Amino acid sequence: MRGGHSPFAHLTTRDGLAPLIALVAVMLLCWWYLAGLAAEMGAMAPGEMMAFKPWTPTYFALMLAMWSIMMIAMMLPSAAPMILLYRQVARKNHLIRGALGTALFAGGYLTVWAVFSLVATTLQWRLELWAVLSPAMRSQNVLFSGLVLIAAGIYQWSPWKQACLTHCRGPLFFITRHWQPGLAGAFEMGIVHGAYCVGCCGALMALLFVGGVMDLSVIAAIAVIVLLEKTIPGGEWLAKGLGVVAIGVGLGIIMSGQVL
Repeated sequence: MRGGHSPFAHLTTRDGLAPLIALVAVMLLCWWYLAGLAAEMGAMAPGEMMAFKPWTPTYFALMLAMWSIMMIAMMLPSAAPMILLYRQVARKNHLIRGALGTALFAGGYLTVWAVFSLVATTLQWRLELWAVLSPAMRSQNVLFSGLVLIAAGIYQWSPWKQACLTHCRGPLFFITRHWQPGLAGAFEMGIVHGAYCVGCCGALMALLFVGGVMDLSVIAAIAVIVLLEKTIPGGEWLAKGLGVVAIGVGLGIIMSGQVL
């Protein structure tokens, strides 16, 4: 990291391209899965879409897998710079075995999102039982939709959001503040980074319940918002601007009495 070299200049080498190709492959597979699942739901007959499926242990496991894959698809694009920088720093300083350490770092990161997916799946189950969600996995309750949007919008302005976004926007800042040596340290660093990302983006994920858990356009829109917040100059102001929009839309839903 000395001198004026780009932290990602190593990606032009064969060894540097390998982790990037692996990340892209995982992302494409996850998006392929989501696209197929969304198309399958769209092809259902009207009668099938009007019926809830029983929450058996098998169905819960399938929903958990869906949420987990969806979180990987949505979060890996914005997490890739952090993962690649971690690999570069570890290899350049001969601190740990690069490939294994990087895999453990990514594994720790995704473990946090797997726990988040478990919470989201449980919440989806309860919301269906309370008739808040429709069989299409979309809110059918005006008050719920409005309050979720307002809460998410307010959170965009909170100090917790801004603190977590700062860590997510600065891979080098995160590395210097939270570095831990060894393979166990790699996994722990991934968990810490994942926790910051949940703190940054978890409220945005709640909007899936409003727009549709398996609506591909909603999934893609939130993924793009997450990526822009973390990568473009002024991303923190984008987050605040989107918060204002979310509050406005939430109030509009409550006043109009109509869900999205």
